[in-house]
Amino acid sequence: MPSISPPIWLMALAAFTIGCGMRILDPLLPMLARDFGVGLGAVAPLIGGFALAYGLGQIASGPLGDALGKLRVGAISLALYAVTLLAATLAFDLGTLLGVRVLSGLTAAATIPLFMAHIADKVPYEHRQAAIGRFLTGMVMANLLAGPISGVVGELAGWRASFLVLGALSAAIALLFAVLLGPGWRAGGQGAGGAGLGGFVKILARPAGRRLMLAAAGDGLLLFGGAIPFVASLLIERFGLSAAEAGLVVAGFGLGALVYTRAAPWLVRRFGERGLVRWGGLGIATMLAVIGLAPAWWMVAAAQAVLGLLFFMLHGVLQARATEALPEARGTAVAFFAMSLFFGQSLGAVIFGTLIAEAGFAAGFLLAAGGVVGLAFAITARVLPPATPSG
Repeated sequence: MPSISPPIWLMALAAFTIGCGMRILDPLLPMLARDFGVGLGAVAPLIGGFALAYGLGQIASGPLGDALGKLRVGAISLALYAVTLLAATLAFDLGTLLGVRVLSGLTAAATIPLFMAHIADKVPYEHRQAAIGRFLTGMVMANLLAGPISGVVGELAGWRASFLVLGALSAAIALLFAVLLGPGWRAGGQGAGGAGLGGFVKILARPAGRRLMLAAAGDGLLLFGGAIPFVASLLIERFGLSAAEAGLVVAGFGLGALVYTRAAPWLVRRFGERGLVRWGGLGIATMLAVIGLAPAWWMVAAAQAVLGLLFFMLHGVLQARATEALPEARGTAVAFFAMSLFFGQSLGAVIFGTLIAEAGFAAGFLLAAGGVVGLAFAITARVLPPATPSG
């Protein structure tokens, strides 16, 4: 595999901080609802608001990255994101916290898509899922650690302390990024011009591009926003686990996902992209049904670990395809993918938050399970052509 500068481990650290920001509230939603005197559905927009802003931020971040340099824009985005996390510690009502979460989503928008696009610029397609898998180790570790750390810190010192810890960590990693890259970052940060906002139009003009973005939106609606964020709340409300205990169980998702990051090359050779999506989708649906109907918390824990592997089997294929949606402006293409994904997540958080509040966890998770089956077969039929592109 070709060497990449800056090293993938550094970009993965940046992705870790963004991933923690996405997951930091999962075990804290019931605590926030109690503190602000509202129901669970009223605090769900704190997840959806971040996701919606993250999606909107892609409109600017993708073209800016292509024009000014993917690494430069991604690093600045990370630094601004750290500032908003620290600002969240000063929010003393739900409306203010929601506003800060929106700013966090906007400032975080560029880092992961642009770093992923930078990797795609350097790595041929046949090696790309493996390289992206290594990069996604940061996101996976966020899924593994964000819940437990946030839950423990929240129980010991309140939810504001969770934002304080993550904000300080994000600022430190942003500083490390600037120091390690030094003059090399400034010299290598010039972009090639890109396609500007017209890149979004080019993608939408292509049927394959439209189908890919719709698939990303469905992924976000059913999983990122529809099911995954509510596992911790299910554990707390159905089984009486504490926020810290629920966070530890939810972290099992990261164990399965970590297996994916190491097994991605073998999985692609063994199943192909169509097989990964098909079997990943069916497996995800099965695990969601188990979680939704589980009579014991340990069943949720087991299903959550398997879910991490299955999720990235499906999601990893879509990510790799996004890097080829507009090769001449990959920052824009990956940003468009992220925008579609997180628009779906923002809608899913509201829809499933309301559904779970009205009809219960089982109904919400079973609906998501059925939707994922349909999504997987739609992707294999409409998004993945028989031949794999070469890089």
